[in-house]
Amino acid sequence: MDTQKHISSAFDQDLMILNDALQQLGDLACQQLEGAIEGLAMQNQANLDKVIKGDAALDALEAEINEKAIEVIAIRSPRAKDLRYVLVALKVATILERMGDYARNIANRTKVIMTAGNENIPGVNIGRMGQVTQEMVRDAMKSYQNRDAEMALAVWRRDIEVDHMHTAFHKEVLASMSRNPNMVGTGAHLLFIAKNIERIGDYATGIAEQVHFLVEGAMPDEDRPKADKTSKVVGT
Repeated sequence: MDTQKHISSAFDQDLMILNDALQQLGDLACQQLEGAIEGLAMQNQANLDKVIKGDAALDALEAEINEKAIEVIAIRSPRAKDLRYVLVALKVATILERMGDYARNIANRTKVIMTAGNENIPGVNIGRMGQVTQEMVRDAMKSYQNRDAEMALAVWRRDIEVDHMHTAFHKEVLASMSRNPNMVGTGAHLLFIAKNIERIGDYATGIAEQVHFLVEGAMPDEDRPKADKTSKVVGT
């Protein structure tokens, strides 16, 4: 009995280390996204360079989480719900690292746009989509930290809001490109940036699904709501 308690206590400590590292990774991912969106809005070279360089920290921390998770599985041999904790941590870490990659891509493309001159950027509002996506990521990580399945579902359902904004933005950029041929190069980068933000929203819902699975032992019953129609827009 004492041995069992010792094993349980050691696993709890390992899980705490894993969760702390995951929360740190989540904070970094949010900072990267915030920096990328702000860099796009302000056309700030220093902010953009910081985001690009900061991606390495996410990669390193994800690698540490992976190593710790593998160590826990190998040494503690967790089963049932205990194993679920570790597997979900692994999946969430991968998702957060991918978010960082998208933030870096936004920063890189914004730097290219800057060389074309601000006059080539259409009067479209991408900031709101970025803001909503940031809120989704932060709420998804809060739901993970608090093991809150209801909060996770709220994030999961909010993805449709980002989809609508992405579709509207996509159409507006295409219209600007049609009116002004000089806008084509910048517009193409803006379309990729918008898609990156939309994909980050998808990843936030992916974290929400993992939280629901962690708490309830199953994915959400209903199909994920989607409303992104950019694939049906002529010229995409």
